[in-house]
Amino acid sequence: MISVFFAIQIVLAIILIILALLNKSSSMGFGTYASSNDSVFGAKGPMDFLTKATITVGFLLVLNTLTLVYLYNKQANTSVVDEVKVQKTTTAPKNVPSVPSIPSK
Repeated sequence: MISVFFAIQIVLAIILIILALLNKSSSMGFGTYASSNDSVFGAKGPMDFLTKATITVGFLLVLNTLTLVYLYNKQANTSVVDEVKVQKTTTAPKNVPSVPSIPSK
């Protein structure tokens, strides 16, 4: 189960890096290159599609990280020693030699 979440973590990290590199920098031209081609809601939309996708993938990455932390912590609280069954014996073993007593004077 953990390996599936770990694989998802790697894929989400790669997608987030690609989306962050594809986003247009806000310092380039101070918004003079803004066009309605890359916007979901038109030229006056609050965020373009790549920004929304980056935020969504970033949120999924954080959520997946928290899930992995929970699963690793749950696994770390268990031990192999907890699974060992101990048999308790209530009777003394047979053929035990008796301890000699100290002679009194």
